[in-house]
Amino acid sequence: MNGTERGDFSEIPKLDVSALYGTDEAAIAATAAEMRGHLETTGFLYVVGHPITTGQIEAVRAMGKRFFALSEDEKAKVQIDKNFRGYLKFAGSTIVTSSVEQVSKPNQSESIFFMHEVAEDDPRAIAGLPLQGPNQWPDAEVLPGFRETIEAYVEAMTVLGRKMASAIAISLGLPADSLNRYFEDPTTFLRLLHYPPQPPEDGLFGSAPHTDYGFITLLAQDDVGGLEVLNKNGDWVAAPPVPGAFVMNVGDILARWSNDLFVSTPHRVINSSGRERYSQPFFFDPSMDETIKVLEPCIGPDGQEKYEPILYRDYLMERIDKNYHYRKKAAEQAT
Repeated sequence: MNGTERGDFSEIPKLDVSALYGTDEAAIAATAAEMRGHLETTGFLYVVGHPITTGQIEAVRAMGKRFFALSEDEKAKVQIDKNFRGYLKFAGSTIVTSSVEQVSKPNQSESIFFMHEVAEDDPRAIAGLPLQGPNQWPDAEVLPGFRETIEAYVEAMTVLGRKMASAIAISLGLPADSLNRYFEDPTTFLRLLHYPPQPPEDGLFGSAPHTDYGFITLLAQDDVGGLEVLNKNGDWVAAPPVPGAFVMNVGDILARWSNDLFVSTPHRVINSSGRERYSQPFFFDPSMDETIKVLEPCIGPDGQEKYEPILYRDYLMERIDKNYHYRKKAAEQAT
């Protein structure tokens, strides 16, 4: 654990991942080993040395700003649908599944979601499988270039996600491609978020304390700040913006997959800056129909597996259905 106890940190470490895009196996292994140390102790790190340009990151942020500046009527044209794609209005989610805090107030944000693209005539969409359908896009005449900018970014982020999955496998002593099958058709989310300045109020957050659901999150944030990570002493450690870097963190499904070797660390957002805050987390998760079972190298000498195998689809839908208001209302209306 690099001499650091689990959860004992006062700042977020930084990792240069440039070796993962090369062919030097020793350098790749060294990067993977360093990453493992961070995932075991902090669960968070800054990712630098990737080929995604600052210009590309900022282009997505600029598109998000333009979208959120539209009228409510215009944004409502792409209102979030049953497939979890589209616009989620301000205060549209409350993180009731938080294992960190009893959350009763909705998140002080608005957002728009884009998932892996699934055509209307895809067998999964026709069969009505959960979260399988096309993305919703703002009118190209209203926001020209929006879709192209988002899709190019998602493609680049998906490559980065695959590099990280390979590095995680290597760090566990597995072949680099051993997790590939789980990500042949990955579940991906790009969420563009807008956090208006929030009033000081107990129990009110831009994003309430929580852990992420999935495999890994790769977050690009603007220069406003507000992201904080919880260490084992109960202190909230700031994760300030680092130009060109992604904040990467372990999600619950990776913690589960690793038998809790890797730590899914609680975090929150408080926008007390007095400024508008914009961020763009990218969530890279396994295929919906893959079963997640504790990885062999993560089973300790006692042979104990802390978690039963679970279908990723079932796991994900339980959390989404509980935390997003529009889905809870739909479930109530169906009963």
